[in-house]
Amino acid sequence: QVQLVESGGGLVQAGGSLRLSCAASGRTSSGNTMAWFRQAPGKEREFVAMISWSGGSTHYADSVKGRFTISRDNAKNTVHLQMNSLKPEDTAVYRCAADRRAGWNTAPYEYHYWGQGTQVTVSS
Repeated sequence: QVQLVESGGGLVQAGGSLRLSCAASGRTSSGNTMAWFRQAPGKEREFVAMISWSGGSTHYADSVKGRFTISRDNAKNTVHLQMNSLKPEDTAVYRCAADRRAGWNTAPYEYHYWGQGTQVTVSS
């Protein structure tokens, strides 16, 4: 089993920034893809960003492209999501997800491990 714990959420004004972190522990494996998803009240879980094991490949949802940056530190088993120019529509619970393999998917069901989430609220 792999445990994922997110941190860094909070309340920020529109235009502000937040940096989310996801710490992995347990039976972590090398070569896996990591991702961030978010879910706003009354909406479906939405893909935000993903990153390959090496960090050399990343992919973003169109809604966050140019504003969010995903990165990872494999030595520390952590993944980060730097969020800049935040908008009220970015308000959601953000969850970290891990694939057991080097998949490259934006669908939530492709990910095997999930954190509990961290709340991000952007005020207008």
